[in-house]
Amino acid sequence: MNEHRTTRAGAGPLERLLRPFAEVRAGEALNALLLMFSVFLLLMAYYIIKVVREPLILAGGGAELKSYTSAGQAVLLLFLIPAYGAFASRVNRVRLITGTTLFFVSNLVIFYLLALARVPGLGVAFFVWVGIFNLMVVAQFWSFANDVYTPEQGRRLFAIVGCGQTLGAILGGVVAKYLIAPLGVYQLMLVAAGILLAYLAIARIVNRRVLRSAAAGGATPAAEAPLDRRGGFELVLRDRYLLLIGLLLLVLNFVNTNGVYLLGKVISQEAGRLVAIGATNGIPAADFEKRFIGSFYADYFTWVNAVTAIVQLFLVSRIMQRFGVRVALYVLPIVAFGGYSLMALAPVLALIRVAKVGEDSLDYSLNNTARQALFLATSREAKYKAKAAIDTLFVRAGDLLSAGLVFVGTLWSFHIRDFALVNLALTLVWLLIVVGIGRRHRALRVDGRAPSTIG
Repeated sequence: MNEHRTTRAGAGPLERLLRPFAEVRAGEALNALLLMFSVFLLLMAYYIIKVVREPLILAGGGAELKSYTSAGQAVLLLFLIPAYGAFASRVNRVRLITGTTLFFVSNLVIFYLLALARVPGLGVAFFVWVGIFNLMVVAQFWSFANDVYTPEQGRRLFAIVGCGQTLGAILGGVVAKYLIAPLGVYQLMLVAAGILLAYLAIARIVNRRVLRSAAAGGATPAAEAPLDRRGGFELVLRDRYLLLIGLLLLVLNFVNTNGVYLLGKVISQEAGRLVAIGATNGIPAADFEKRFIGSFYADYFTWVNAVTAIVQLFLVSRIMQRFGVRVALYVLPIVAFGGYSLMALAPVLALIRVAKVGEDSLDYSLNNTARQALFLATSREAKYKAKAAIDTLFVRAGDLLSAGLVFVGTLWSFHIRDFALVNLALTLVWLLIVVGIGRRHRALRVDGRAPSTIG
């Protein structure tokens, strides 16, 4: 209690400014804000890149090829993750982050030049690249955040850092919308590259501040040493805790991607029903269907982003501190189970919209923060190498399984109820995985061991 009072008494104006959102102690506010701003820039760059992605793949004549991109990404990741691990074994933390970021920045410049040259097939290649960029660079940022914070700090401060991710995702599309007319589509690649360089600069500032703080305390910064030579896949497969986290992301993404498909299916059916009964207000059927779907998604994404921001700002830190990471992981699968039960019993668009807004907003806020915090108790090798493998290949494996389910379901004439029942069964598996993770996480907290350092 005395220590807590001391930290409050020594807090500066920045700490007091952040107090409504999380328990920020003396000296912690600036680094938390810098990390928040860096991930804000990273997500803004990503959403600008997403705006470029669609016209490029359409111009390449490959809209129908989107369904194959997950498989292409998974194959490439089988080679990229070992290469990333080998690089991490040769350099320290800041050089790893710098090298990875500059690699993707150079890729954007190359894509820009190839787009100007009208190279055929570029759209599909860029679509695959965007998926890999999103997974690898965002995973690396959270590896960095896990590395600079202790488990106790992470549980308190990750909610603030996650706000930057939420705001960057919201504002990235807005920025792209206002820049695309005066600059053009391809020039947005260079804008994103510039924002990524700004992200890198902020990350390097945080790294320097953390190293100085450690040196002032007489500690030898572990971040200055390269990681050991074990690869990401080896670390995951040899440790049950890391493997369970990987399976968590696989099942989570499997369920979520199925949900996206179900939502689209119900929207299309509702649009077709309104056309059939003539409730189009005199608008031609084809135009009405497009307007209806577009209007729905505009409203849907607005609600998802708004709820995500509110939960991230005002609830995540409090839930994480009061109930802990393990309890936080149960919230999303329980909400998802309720949502897919509604879909199975009453596939009404209004109810499904509420359920999916709740599911997606919790996924982007509380669940994202909680699963990032799972790595706070792990070794540095697990933070950078195993996390990269889990956040890329396991996520894409979930996409592939969902694509397979849709293919089989289409052949077997599945209805909305059938897909929803599959998701209900997967959600139960999801809950069992969370139970396993909770037990392993509790054991790690008790004995202080870190995955990938045991046997």
